Amino acid sequence: MSRIANNPVVLPKGVEVEIDDQVITVKGAKGELRTQLNKLVSVETGDERLLFKATQETKTATAMTGTFRSLVSNMVQGVTSGFQKELELQGVGYRAQMQGKKLNLSLGFSHPVVYEAPEGIEIETPSQTQVLVKGIDKQLVGQVSADIRSYRPPEPYKGKGVRYVDEYVKRKEAKKK
Repeated sequence: MSRIANNPVVLPKGVEVEIDDQVITVKGAKGELRTQLNKLVSVETGDERLLFKATQETKTATAMTGTFRSLVSNMVQGVTSGFQKELELQGVGYRAQMQGKKLNLSLGFSHPVVYEAPEGIEIETPSQTQVLVKGIDKQLVGQVSADIRSYRPPEPYKGKGVRYVDEYVKRKEAKKK
């Protein structure tokens, strides 16, 4: 039995949930998100909370129940407070700058790297070495952050590159003669 699915998703004030033919829509102050539920998962609406149940007694059904409970919980959190990932650039001459909806990165290549923010994502650069990725969809915020990091991931010898703020990079010792 999935222990995560046993906990109900509590709906804060101002959040509306609509369930229509296995499509769940969550509306809040910051926007609207929707997802397609699996046929192995059923949702019951109670007094300001959602309960998730498996429609069959199989391992796959219980796993899907926990998965969709977490997805809907992230949707509720996204439309109320949103999500944010913070990246930092470490290296001599590494800079980030917003130009409209495009993020211009100088990462030591012979050309600047230009990343266009997808719909629903807001990118900010409070300083030249910081990048903030904000949005209501947790998966999209994480994917955009991973895409930006993939241009120059941190390398283990000098630690240069694009990294998450709380990321630890294990440093290696240089080769000795």
